[in-house]
Amino acid sequence: MAKELTTQSYINHHLTNLTCGKTESVGWTCDHNYYNEMGFWSYNVDSISISILLGFVFIGLFKFIKLNPAHEKPTKMQNFVEMCVEFVNENILSVFGPTKNKLIGPLSLTVLVWVFLMNLMDLIPVDFLPEAAKQTSYAMGLVDDPNDAYFKFVPTTDPNVTLGMALGVFILTIFYSIKIKGLGGFIAELTLHPFGKYAIPFNFLLESIQLIAKPLSLGLRLFGNLYAGEMIFILIALLLFFQSPLFGVLGLGLHLLWALFHILVVSLQAFIFMVLTILYLSMAHETPEH
Repeated sequence: MAKELTTQSYINHHLTNLTCGKTESVGWTCDHNYYNEMGFWSYNVDSISISILLGFVFIGLFKFIKLNPAHEKPTKMQNFVEMCVEFVNENILSVFGPTKNKLIGPLSLTVLVWVFLMNLMDLIPVDFLPEAAKQTSYAMGLVDDPNDAYFKFVPTTDPNVTLGMALGVFILTIFYSIKIKGLGGFIAELTLHPFGKYAIPFNFLLESIQLIAKPLSLGLRLFGNLYAGEMIFILIALLLFFQSPLFGVLGLGLHLLWALFHILVVSLQAFIFMVLTILYLSMAHETPEH
């Protein structure tokens, strides 16, 4: 028997990931009736699959694009790619400065475009992919009720994705801090600042908090902004529950207005994630006197 769709169930459905995991009772399953049995090692299949798909889109755009010779007029896609590369290089020079590190450029470009593409999924109408997933799962007999089929299509509204990317930046920061400054220099940086050798425990506590706060703030900032944007889209879509032409027109107008404003949020958050990545790696390359 199908469940009655309410405003609360509608919101919960659109904010729930397609999660698969191993349970003791039925083994591997994507049935959310067994969600509490899946434990820690469960996987948000929708976030993973869309992130990988958009990663291949990025590779396809920048790797396999046809570049016209210098004496010929460049294509629009070539102009776009060159604009992105120049924009990233300008930010690296302004934040990081001249560097021989060959990883910074490709990493920054990947972060900017990949995060932008994931954020851009937020502009797809909120019912489009979830409704398609519901009907497909029901038609294939995977669920008895279409409302039990979940698909959350904006990867950056999943904290596992944003914190995972932030963790990658954090690992690179630690790696380059040790590589550039040496293990002794890295330890000295954690223990001798800001109050000198007579306050090592206090210095270590302050610096450790500051160090851990970097990836947390990097990941949670992106997650929070995109999650809030998706929530507003869902709340606007609830106007259709009133089944009134007036509310339908109002909902459509609000959707268009919020989508236009949200384009700025989508672009800005990708830019901030890239700039902070460059900044943290720049700080890892600094070698202050101890």
